[in-house]
Amino acid sequence: MASGYTGERRALLTALAELLPTQGLVSRMVGGDDPVLWVWHPSTGRQTIVFATPSNRGWLFLWSSGGQGGADDLERTAGALRQSLDPAQPG
Repeated sequence: MASGYTGERRALLTALAELLPTQGLVSRMVGGDDPVLWVWHPSTGRQTIVFATPSNRGWLFLWSSGGQGGADDLERTAGALRQSLDPAQPG
């Protein structure tokens, strides 16, 4: 059963997805009534799933390895997502 936030969640994930090609990333909405965004970096093959969730600071996007970004700054969030999928920098 879909949550009461499904429509807003889907709209926010769609807005983020529209910015990802400018960061060199590809995405696809998956999850039906509980949408998430599958994102991958075509050059590195690295991928993650992005969740959108309400918080006391507004909506947040969360992804693996502790990544997060605010829905109030989609461009910054798209850049942070790209950085998390870029090749690992030498130590």
